Amino acid sequence: MSSDGPFVQVTDIYTDMSPTHRVTLNTQTPFTPKFVKDNVTRASDPSQVYASRVRGRQLLLDNPARESREKKKRECKKARKASLKAGLVGRTDDRIKDLWKLSTTKFDSFLPLHQLWLDYMTELLGLTGSSSSPVQMNDTAMPSAAGMHAKLVKADFHGAFITVRQSKNPCLIGLSGIVAHETENAFKIVTKTDGLKLIPKAHSLFVLAVPLYSTMSQELEQSDPDIASTSTTPHGPNSSQHCKMVHNMPHIEFNLYGNQFCFRSADRASRKFKHKETIEL
Repeated sequence: MSSDGPFVQVTDIYTDMSPTHRVTLNTQTPFTPKFVKDNVTRASDPSQVYASRVRGRQLLLDNPARESREKKKRECKKARKASLKAGLVGRTDDRIKDLWKLSTTKFDSFLPLHQLWLDYMTELLGLTGSSSSPVQMNDTAMPSAAGMHAKLVKADFHGAFITVRQSKNPCLIGLSGIVAHETENAFKIVTKTDGLKLIPKAHSLFVLAVPLYSTMSQELEQSDPDIASTSTTPHGPNSSQHCKMVHNMPHIEFNLYGNQFCFRSADRASRKFKHKETIEL
């Protein structure tokens, strides 16, 4: 076919097609060098382009390898079995099984727990001396309040005696009692009138009383401190009569701002707190 027009191409339909070339790819003749050299037509030396820009470089694919769903299921199942074997209980199981539902809310029943907390504060803060000691204690022997802040912010408050000084709810102001349960956002306290109160931490200001001297027996402290922590713990049906209250001894009070205290007891122990300004209620 022929034509005088500039856009008409002469083609012979009976011409044999070009023969097919079978390409064998192996380690000696990989696909990438040949593909780059065949497609880089503008460069004068395609081999040089491949050696300088492509060879030895890692290319990120659009579809990276993803973890299979079956593998995730196996790992979750393995983690559940490990938690069941260890006897761990989650928050959902706590609510379903009512593990933190108190069978009794008698204030006297929690006095031994308060005594344990006082001994715990004695060991945590390194308190020395005794309020009944005949030796007069001077100011240098008293614990430093600045050094107590870092320890108290990570301490366990189960058994502590707290008082609500300020709150968004005016009905809660003045309530005081022993902490029976601490959650992320609230305190459950048992009052002196044998009542169980749920105090939210948010928008509340609490007062925490800490003993100023050691609450352990002096004779036991001098013999063995480990025995003192266990032997001073009262036992028996009349044990609450021998328990001490923090307000009946020399003590120091700290203000706890609930807005900056909305953490579980276990989370506070491993958390690194930063000094920041306190927002007024």
